[in-house]
Amino acid sequence: MSGTPLQRAREVAPILEANAQRAEDERTLPPESVAALVQADLFRIALPRELGGDEADFATAIAVWKEIARADGSAGWTLMANGSGAAAASAYLSDDAVAKMFGGDPGATVGGQFAPRGTGLAEGGGYRVTGSYSFGSGSGHSRYVSAGFIPLENGTPVLLPSGLPDMRVGFVPREQIEFTDGWHVMGLSGTGSYDYEVRGQLIPDGFHFPLFGREPRRGGGTFRSIFRLNMMPMTAAGHAAFALGVGRRALDEIRAIATTRQRMGDPTALAGRLTFQKEFVQAEAKLRAARLLVLDSFASLEATSRAGQAETIEQRALVRAATCLATDAAREACDFAHLRAGTVAIRDGSAIQRCFRDIHTGSQHAFIGEKVYSDAGTVLLGTVTDVVGL
Repeated sequence: MSGTPLQRAREVAPILEANAQRAEDERTLPPESVAALVQADLFRIALPRELGGDEADFATAIAVWKEIARADGSAGWTLMANGSGAAAASAYLSDDAVAKMFGGDPGATVGGQFAPRGTGLAEGGGYRVTGSYSFGSGSGHSRYVSAGFIPLENGTPVLLPSGLPDMRVGFVPREQIEFTDGWHVMGLSGTGSYDYEVRGQLIPDGFHFPLFGREPRRGGGTFRSIFRLNMMPMTAAGHAAFALGVGRRALDEIRAIATTRQRMGDPTALAGRLTFQKEFVQAEAKLRAARLLVLDSFASLEATSRAGQAETIEQRALVRAATCLATDAAREACDFAHLRAGTVAIRDGSAIQRCFRDIHTGSQHAFIGEKVYSDAGTVLLGTVTDVVGL
């Protein structure tokens, strides 16, 4: 499939939308949806060009993931999780690991959880890792699954010079993973975000990297600039894009019915009511403003890195705050659309209902939780000079 990444996303969006209910029923993207994303090369947009990727900048990645999330929240969440995870792996893993994991295969990607919920014991050029994980987004079709872990020595976490534990991310072939399911949820149910366990699997050196690593091993200027920032900003871009896409769909849906939908007892259709008009334009303005802040803050961070300069902690804080704000604006938009649509939104199969459930589920993710606002606030207030994880 030819064209820009965004053009390709727009071409396959109808397929994902048509399969949205099936994804929810099967609790993971159906093979046809995965195949459409593979055919459009969308799993690889953020990968280096030598691996068949587009080396997407932040703006491109956000636009693509937003477009897919607008079609179906579960597909958008899955794509951004698979895409950002694969990009990080392609940046920091060894040549041998990257060749085995991605080697010219447009369908190769990774799913799972990067949080260090496992432990690792050094053994023969690697770590023997054991851990229990949850919310393994996109693991329903991924060929490798991530497993965050902390190395132990004599039963004690290995510490870095900073005093923090040596948090690492490893990758395990899916056939060595024990899936325990657990994915029975209100929203984003089509993401295949299964619980799973890694039980004493050897992760060779080269197949793991530091969680906050800043030394990409490959890729061109844009790719290297982004991953010199570590993997957190690209992860944030994915969360922002998902929220903006789902919020956009909710407002598009309520606008489409506003001139014909008339609640029992109301004198006019929704579009003729002053309160609806006010609430609609407020939701539109907030979502659009959040999108502009997202694009501006990510562009500033990327430009600084591209110039070979060290980013400021304020820039990192603003990127994370913008991601949280986009989620808040999208949730408000979905709440507004769900309430004003009335009984239209309570029926199974309603796009507005799906948006409502998906954004409220996505809003529970720790990456855009209240602590992120708090951490960003302390930075912008000048009360701290650094925050781990921003």
